[in-house]
Amino acid sequence: MKIDQMNAMAAIAGDITQLDVDVIVNAANKTLLGGGGVDGAIHRAAGPLLLEECRGLNGCQTGEAKITKGYNLPAKYVIHVVGPVYRGRPEDRILLANCYRNSLSLADENNLSSIAFPAISCGVYGYPMNKACEIAVTVTADFLKQSGRKLKVFFVLFSASDLGIYKDFLQSI
Repeated sequence: MKIDQMNAMAAIAGDITQLDVDVIVNAANKTLLGGGGVDGAIHRAAGPLLLEECRGLNGCQTGEAKITKGYNLPAKYVIHVVGPVYRGRPEDRILLANCYRNSLSLADENNLSSIAFPAISCGVYGYPMNKACEIAVTVTADFLKQSGRKLKVFFVLFSASDLGIYKDFLQSI
């Protein structure tokens, strides 16, 4: 799927595995060896070489980010992050913010011009969508402002209600 890249940040509905961007972000588990949800879909679409490369990364800690090739995906790369399991603790917010910040830093370090994020930690990890959205958009806006980089950022949502939350928040900033 080709994407209109006019705005620095946009919320879209779609399948992140089909996006023609430089890098997609994978909401992974600590092993980086595949799982359910977005993680499983990315691994299936990328093919077995992604799993092979991930085996050599020795996992990933919550809030950290690691980059691999995209293999059979339209995206050239995949950034793998491990979001926090939501428990309502102050550190949940810090760890989720680190997922976005570290992903953006990796994209910047690799001179990438477009990145697509899923709603990290909002599936089985239970992070409330409205709280996660505010963190994702705020951290991203701050990063873009501070870095001065021309990076196109897409927040890719699965449901119409989640898309509405992101679009409303993006319009409010």
